[in-house]
Amino acid sequence: MALLLEHEFKPLPADKQVETLPFLEAVAHLPPFFDCLGTPIVYSPVKADLTGNIKKIRAVYDSNPAKFKTLQNILEAEKEMHGSAWPKTGATLALMWLKRGLKFMLVLLQSISDGERDEEHPNLIRVNAMKAYEIALKKYHGWMLQKLFMGSVYALPYKSDLLKALEKGKEVKEEESIEKIHQFLSRVTPILDAIYEMYTKMNAELSYKA
Repeated sequence: MALLLEHEFKPLPADKQVETLPFLEAVAHLPPFFDCLGTPIVYSPVKADLTGNIKKIRAVYDSNPAKFKTLQNILEAEKEMHGSAWPKTGATLALMWLKRGLKFMLVLLQSISDGERDEEHPNLIRVNAMKAYEIALKKYHGWMLQKLFMGSVYALPYKSDLLKALEKGKEVKEEESIEKIHQFLSRVTPILDAIYEMYTKMNAELSYKA
């Protein structure tokens, strides 16, 4: 899958410490995924949010690469630096929202690759997108954002068109595209799980609504 496999994610080490620079360099290639979903009024802000959060984390990393070698290093330093304002500040907050956007993307792709679908309309991806939204984003969105998203599922592309867009317009058999999605998920899911686990352990997760 040209878009998803463009930049490899570094394997997660045994200690589950995610190195900041390789992670940022890999995720920097992912925001264009949201262009493949159409509906600019909904997904352009998600893409912009993802891109903006990557830049915020990168700026913190660039300020002291040795100090911020891992994502955990960043959270620990900001916790000490910001006191009671943490975790609703700095790169900690940026990574919190970044992981949610990535979670939406991964659940959507996992659902498609697992073959979950509306049997009456098997080429639609509404079922997959709704599942991803419910799991990754809905509880963090206010009423207006939820309504906007629910309406957007009717303008999502067909599954065949999404897979073609992910292949950057190349005609590829569906099973080949699904296999590439599997490859992508096997690399990224452990990393995202480790980030979620880190937020839980450090009590850094916030549940306020955007």
